[in-house]
Amino acid sequence: MTFEFIKSNGFTAKIKRTNRSKSATITVEEGKVCVVVPLQLESERITKLLKDKNRWIKEKIALHREAQPKSTKQFVSGESFSYLGRNYRLKVLQGNYQPIKLVNGRFAITLRAGAENPDLIQDSLLSWYKQHAEIKLTEKSKRYAKMMGVEFNSVGLKAYRSRWGSCSVEGDITFNWKIIMAPNRIVDYVVAHELCHLIHHDHSPKFWREVERIMPNYAECKEWLKVNGDSLNL
Repeated sequence: MTFEFIKSNGFTAKIKRTNRSKSATITVEEGKVCVVVPLQLESERITKLLKDKNRWIKEKIALHREAQPKSTKQFVSGESFSYLGRNYRLKVLQGNYQPIKLVNGRFAITLRAGAENPDLIQDSLLSWYKQHAEIKLTEKSKRYAKMMGVEFNSVGLKAYRSRWGSCSVEGDITFNWKIIMAPNRIVDYVVAHELCHLIHHDHSPKFWREVERIMPNYAECKEWLKVNGDSLNL
């Protein structure tokens, strides 16, 4: 699979070329446009497809923006981004495209000269956060589940607007990927909170006693999210 980016009227689309695709597919998730196309599809046809679907794409992007807190980030060198409660500065380098990596205490991305597009950088950061959120949240869920003597079925990610996780009766746990920006103790609280729903499927006093048994400082963590939750945003 190969990646490239095409600027269209009002947005930048991430193009994924793969020999497993027989036709072009457009998705708009969390305000980001992604087009999966056959490996040899001409760029002109992709550009035409984006033009034909321009109105639909912009409507999807607008719906996402209305539902999310407005980002104050500019996605330029020197800006700080949080991961597990620590701030790391962004460094934009020039060269052949390389996605975001966390190396030597900073987020680094390599772009071709003249291609310093904020949407592209934001998209790469979003992919990095989601990838590491899935890894870290799965690790923590396994650790706390063993400690609590419970079993879960799966761990997934979403971009909730006003919640940090959910747990189905089948044991499928879904976390808001943005929680990975918070300090470790806050992430642990959210994980423990959702796992406690495998024991009590409500927010009854018994549920909160179970949360307190696992996380004695849960009230402080809950308050931290109330005060700082809106700042966990790209």
